[in-house]
Amino acid sequence: MEYITLIGIVIVIAGFALKLDNILTILVAAVVTALVGGLGVDGLLETLGSSFVANRSMAIFIIVMLVTGTLERSGLKEAAAALIGKIKGATAGAVVVAYGIMRAIFAAFNVGFGGVAGFVRPVIMPMADAAIENTVGKANEEHEEQIKGMASGMENITWFFFQVLFIGGSGALLVQSTLDGLGYKVDLVDLAKVEIPVAIFALVVTVVYYLLRDKKLMKKYYKKEK
Repeated sequence: MEYITLIGIVIVIAGFALKLDNILTILVAAVVTALVGGLGVDGLLETLGSSFVANRSMAIFIIVMLVTGTLERSGLKEAAAALIGKIKGATAGAVVVAYGIMRAIFAAFNVGFGGVAGFVRPVIMPMADAAIENTVGKANEEHEEQIKGMASGMENITWFFFQVLFIGGSGALLVQSTLDGLGYKVDLVDLAKVEIPVAIFALVVTVVYYLLRDKKLMKKYYKKEK
C-alpha cells in the first residue's frame, strides 16, 4: 500500500507524455498524492504555505523576471544600446568593467540587480554590443559569446566576494557557521575586515584581466577588417 503514494509520479509522467498543461498536471499530482498519502487537504495547504514562506526568495526572482520581460518588450535593450552609443571610445571590456565596479559596491550592501538573466543579458550585453559596433561595425558572434562569458564572470566574482562584506548577510553567516563547525569562533565584523582586502584584490585582478582580454579579442576578431 505504500507504493500508492508514488501515484503522483505516474500522473506527472502521463501528463507530460500526453502533452497536457504542465501546471495543471503537477497540481493534480500534488493533490492526489496528498489525499492517498493521508495528508489531507489541510495538510496539503499547510505544506504549500510553509514551503512558500521558506522559499519566498523564489517569488522575488519570478517578479524580477516578469518586470525584466516587460521592460525588454518596451525597448530596454534598445535604450541601453543607445545610451552607450553616445559615449565615444567605449569598449565592451570597459562596459563589463564599469558594471563590475558598480556591482561590487552594491553587493557590499547586499543589493542585487537580478543577476545574469535579470540584468546582464537585457542591459549589459546590449551596451557591450553597441560599444563593439561603434568601434568596428558589426560584432563578431564568437566575440559576443566571449563578452557574455566575461559579463557573467564579473557578476559571479563581484557577488561572491563582496556580499560577504555585508554584516548579517547570507554569505557572511554561511562563512561564520562553517568556521564555527570547524571550531573557529569568528565575529561578523572581524570577518568583514578580513574580507575587504580579499574582495578588492579579486576585483582589481578581474578588471585588469578583462581589459587585457578585451584588447586581445578585438585584435583577434577584427584584425582582418582593419
